Amino acid sequence: MEVVIVPDAKAGGELVARGIADLLRHKPHALLGVATGSTPLPVYEALAALARTGRADMSQVRIAQLDEYVGLPSGHPESYRSVLLREVVGPLGLSPEAFMGPDGTAVDLPTACAAYDSALAEAGGVDLQLLGIGTDGHIGFNEPCSSLASRTRIKTLTQQTLADNARFFDGDVDQVPQHVITQGIGTILEARHLVLLATGKGKAEAVASAVEGPVAAVCPASALQMHPHATVVVDEAAAGGLRLAGYFRHAYANKPEWQGL
Repeated sequence: MEVVIVPDAKAGGELVARGIADLLRHKPHALLGVATGSTPLPVYEALAALARTGRADMSQVRIAQLDEYVGLPSGHPESYRSVLLREVVGPLGLSPEAFMGPDGTAVDLPTACAAYDSALAEAGGVDLQLLGIGTDGHIGFNEPCSSLASRTRIKTLTQQTLADNARFFDGDVDQVPQHVITQGIGTILEARHLVLLATGKGKAEAVASAVEGPVAAVCPASALQMHPHATVVVDEAAAGGLRLAGYFRHAYANKPEWQGL
């Protein structure tokens, strides 16, 4: 696992966007796993800027959704499909046909979950999966004590996650769906490169547990320690709990340029 400490969220977004642009130069039709929430927005904004100036070729890229609320119609403004169409597909000039995700409105949800796992494999697998981290250490919607071998499935959100997401539903926690479809931790770990972005003091404890704590289901993000190519990008505030921050800074400052992100 590589940990990169950046000055702020904007710098983190630009770093990750450049990494994605480098990937697309080598594999123009790469499948990118995208996440929702406020944390990855600087990545999408920086990537759109690179595309506008011709420094990122988005013409063949495909994107895959990480998770989705159960029961929200696809046209609901806070369904993750709608959010990603608005924040990623549109700004990057992609066709909706380049976008794939689970069906949170399916009558048979377990079958829909299995179908999405199969669709990811049939698409060649995710080349780079962008992740955020919850204040309780969750990735995707894999809440604490999720199986580290889990596949795409239905999960019940914790009260903390419901409260955290209420800001997208006019501050009303009762409007937040209690159930979601999420790629499982085992599914996420199959991506070739995992990039976790975390910003803000509120994420510092979760980041420290994920990076320096034991690999344990109580902190789902700690599973990244087992991945052969995982990158954790954090701003100064989110790095506040890292005991080895000095080493991480030294290692990145002396990293060979050819290694990339």
